[in-house]
Amino acid sequence: MSPATPGARAIELRVHDIGQLFHSLDPLPYRERDLDERVEEYVVGWAGEMPHGPSEIVIHLPAEQCAREEAAHVGDAIRNYFAYRAKVLGWELRELFRVGRSSLAVGIAVLVTSVVVARALGDLFGPGDLGRISEEGLIILGWVANWRPVQIFLYDWQPLVRKRRLYRRLATIGVKLAPAPPAIAPGATEHDPANEQRIRS
Repeated sequence: MSPATPGARAIELRVHDIGQLFHSLDPLPYRERDLDERVEEYVVGWAGEMPHGPSEIVIHLPAEQCAREEAAHVGDAIRNYFAYRAKVLGWELRELFRVGRSSLAVGIAVLVTSVVVARALGDLFGPGDLGRISEEGLIILGWVANWRPVQIFLYDWQPLVRKRRLYRRLATIGVKLAPAPPAIAPGATEHDPANEQRIRS
């Protein structure tokens, strides 16, 4: 587990039951379950907005939920899930570069062919408008064929790398279960010290 970065803040959320943290249809034990989509979206969203990264994840639960046997596995389950998601993004990144390489090979072949044919048509039609249109059109086609690999190698990989880095950070983060204070009666004005975000079933 990596140490917290100075200046980092905790991500806090509140649930009423441990089961709300995980996908309800997943039959695996808690330690191996997928996180609920809303929980993942909330944690990843907050972590991505924190410049120093989160220091830990604090889950506020009723005291009886904290005492459950499954509570001991929540931290490992969350870290295992984000470690797996980081691996999936690694696979997606490798597949993206594979597509980029094959697209680049096709694009270069089309560009070379376009240049050769454009010159041949230029010689065939001479310096007139038809020759210029044919030549310029084929050159444009050759460069357009390289648009996809250029986009992949310049831009498309960057969001995947950033998200994988975030998931890897979350895969090493500390997770703490905190007994939630008793529910505040309707109309009360006491401030809830935990984050107001609630994950509801």
